[in-house]
Amino acid sequence: MDITGIAKLSTSIAETGNAQEIGLAMLKKSQDIAASTATQLLDAVQAAPSVQNLPAHLGNTINTKA
Repeated sequence: MDITGIAKLSTSIAETGNAQEIGLAMLKKSQDIAASTATQLLDAVQAAPSVQNLPAHLGNTINTKA
């Protein structure tokens, strides 16, 4: 193996390592964003009022002859 082959191999290994590190950092960032979004959605669901806009007489009787 000559010097240029060793240099190319070394450069290739370094670039692969950098690409993997960047990909891992992007994955972690996207997971953080997803977790933040999920937390916001859960907070919004829990904070929603449970007041219904239905008249008070609805749901008091069951029609068994229908």
